[in-house]
Amino acid sequence: MKNTGRIVVAIGGNSLINPGSGRGNRETHEVARAVCEELASIADVFGSLVVTHGNGPQVGFELIRNAQADHIIPRDGMDANVAATQGIIGYLLQQVLGDVLEERGKEIPISSLITQVEVKADDPGFQNPTKPVGPFYSEEEARDKMKAKGWAMREDAGRGWRRVVPSPIPKKIVELVSINALIEAGQIVICAGGGGVPVVREGRKIRGVAAVIDKDHASALLASKLKASTFVISTGVPEVYINYGKPDQKALRSVTASEIKGYMDAGHFAAGSMKPKIRAALGFLEHGGSRVVVSSPGNLINALKGKAGTTITP
Repeated sequence: MKNTGRIVVAIGGNSLINPGSGRGNRETHEVARAVCEELASIADVFGSLVVTHGNGPQVGFELIRNAQADHIIPRDGMDANVAATQGIIGYLLQQVLGDVLEERGKEIPISSLITQVEVKADDPGFQNPTKPVGPFYSEEEARDKMKAKGWAMREDAGRGWRRVVPSPIPKKIVELVSINALIEAGQIVICAGGGGVPVVREGRKIRGVAAVIDKDHASALLASKLKASTFVISTGVPEVYINYGKPDQKALRSVTASEIKGYMDAGHFAAGSMKPKIRAALGFLEHGGSRVVVSSPGNLINALKGKAGTTITP
């Protein structure tokens, strides 16, 4: 069944690498194939697709490279690290998705766009780093990193310790007009990677700042501004759960915004994993979105049909 309306799909940075392989970005071309097969199918159904992506592991790679080489070359700013990962991931997704469409006989042009996202210079997030980036460490390793490098680090949803950086709230998609023009021209657009390059406005100028914007919040803002009908969040679990990891764990298949907000307020979703996604979903619905679908790679098509995943409606 053919749908009308725009759809924004946010895919996780972790789904584009194999953490155990040690090959990092070099493996993305192979790993991204399954993701791009799904994206091609979604584009065929909806006809108007915008793809955003996370960059937690990838920007972590950039930070490690910077730290290891700073005795040879100056470190890049965090904004440049985000822009670099947008370029790398956008290039690989554009290439692999293009291959999939070519094999299916579909002539849909694809553009990946370096996207700046404006934040407030006085956002309290700058004083309280919360956004996890980079690889996981044991507690002992994390304490060594904090002492040796001065990193802020926190335990991340029971999965280990990670570096945390400021995560201000996104306020404006700087390249929104360009993104809209590409969509109107019939293109699949890959944009706002890693939450967008964080910038602040100073009079008539903007400048990059040291932060990483939450990609789901930026994607929800983008989806709202593009007047998308559906916002898809691809994550590591097939559904949203309450009592996650406990004997009475329960999957949520179809819920309203008020119901899932109640679960969030009751403490069901971890701050480092599902909670930001639920907040982003609520923000999209509050600004006129029709539905949010949350599921894992491999389940997205069935989730959009209501046969899998979690669907959240106003």
